[in-house]
Amino acid sequence: MENTQFEQYLSIPVEKFDFASKGDRSHDEKIQTKPRSYLRDAFSRFCKNKGSVVAAIIVLILLLYALIGPLFIPTSYTDAYVTDTDLQRYQFLRPKLQIFSGTDFWGGTTWSKGVNQATLMRYLSIEQERGYNAVLDYKERVEEDPINGSRTVYDVKIDTYYTISAFEKTLTADQYAELQAWQDEHELQIILPYVDETRAQAYSSNKNVWFVSNRNGQPQLKDGQLQYAYLTHATAAGRRDEYTSKMRLAADPYLTGDVDNAWSYAKRSGTASRGYSYTVRVDPYNYFIYKYGFEPAFAFGTESHGYDIFTRLASGARFSILFAIAIAAINMVIGAIYGAIEGYYGGLIDLTMERISDILSAMPSMVITILFNLHLSAKVGAVPALLYAFIVTGWIGMASTVRMQFYRFKNQEYVLAARTLGASDWRVMWKHIFPNSLGTIITGSVLVIPGVIFSETSLTYLGIINLDSPTQASVGAMLSAGQGYLTQYPFIILFPALFLALLEISFNLFGNGLRDAFNPTLRGSEG
Repeated sequence: MENTQFEQYLSIPVEKFDFASKGDRSHDEKIQTKPRSYLRDAFSRFCKNKGSVVAAIIVLILLLYALIGPLFIPTSYTDAYVTDTDLQRYQFLRPKLQIFSGTDFWGGTTWSKGVNQATLMRYLSIEQERGYNAVLDYKERVEEDPINGSRTVYDVKIDTYYTISAFEKTLTADQYAELQAWQDEHELQIILPYVDETRAQAYSSNKNVWFVSNRNGQPQLKDGQLQYAYLTHATAAGRRDEYTSKMRLAADPYLTGDVDNAWSYAKRSGTASRGYSYTVRVDPYNYFIYKYGFEPAFAFGTESHGYDIFTRLASGARFSILFAIAIAAINMVIGAIYGAIEGYYGGLIDLTMERISDILSAMPSMVITILFNLHLSAKVGAVPALLYAFIVTGWIGMASTVRMQFYRFKNQEYVLAARTLGASDWRVMWKHIFPNSLGTIITGSVLVIPGVIFSETSLTYLGIINLDSPTQASVGAMLSAGQGYLTQYPFIILFPALFLALLEISFNLFGNGLRDAFNPTLRGSEG
């Protein structure tokens, strides 16, 4: 066989051969491309996964929202969460962006269905008194009542920011003077004329009633027009209001020189020795501007306490994300060390440590959380107690992952070579084996984050853990609070639910992309 192959070579014509000169040198061609590091190669593979890239962008947006979202609202408003009892008057305001003001889409409007004529007149009267176009549209229809027969009702499209009920405030003399000075400076009517309750009988139940009406709120019209039921200087004799502001309603007789019939803007009480106080009726929209420094318009609306959902959700999201990252980091460190020792040494050490992990993993996490909350939160606080509860057994999954990776790589040739060259166990574990397990460890840690967020949200939603307060928010508590208003005010629960869904889906897709990117077997691949 060998002679046959040699004879084949001899049959090649001589002219096919080129003889080399003694001066010729043969070299390998120089590599033209630059070497890529492990991280750069992983980043390149991650960018080719379009779903993971989109998920990473969404996660980044949600993180930025959680971190800087509260900065969009002045602290004068968020500080009021703690002490301001007036804030609850601004509850259930619909989501509104100023560019869409008055529209059906994100304009702060809603349709109030089946209201009676008295309610419609109250809505319409707001424009006459305050100048706001509170009623944008209304439709009359007949509603069949099996008991009382048919009746006429109205479907009214209202701007929820302009239909907030006026309310009374009791001020000191200095506060009263300061309020008048501010409205003169900004030319905004805050103090409204005080209403004579004997004429406006429905005023006691609704401070928007400023016209002559019966107890049911039905207006008593004159020539088809509403009749003013304000207190005047004559009817408020002995109760000087000391109103010196230039801001008065356009129909005030005072502006035509009729001082006796001029409308009274406050009721004074107290004595000169102890100091006078003034009870005033205020325009809620302009009073909000006076007190908090900005015009009310909330992108996500307000909830039952008058808290801005946009800011509240950002605060709760920031807590949940930072809490989950802290849990993931701590569990990764503990699990990596524990699992590395198990997987590297094996034998009796591995057997003993695995039995400890089995005992801990058999403990129900719900029971652990409840016990920590009952017995530890009173001493260290609810948040540290919840942190400890998540750490007690949270590291076991990471330890198992690292253990499997060390079993996989510890007998590889490069590990045996390192041992032969005299590398210590510590160096072999963390210099040679651990980097090859890094992709799986990072992926596991990232995927822990949405799991912790979901668990924390579930616990607060069920009321097992209470993390909600005026100074601290929780996504789970917001979902729980909004559940009771799902049919009437669905936006209260919509935005927290949407945030949680986006976060969970995006984190999982992002984690899957990281898993593939850090997979060492794919290094240098173009797929």
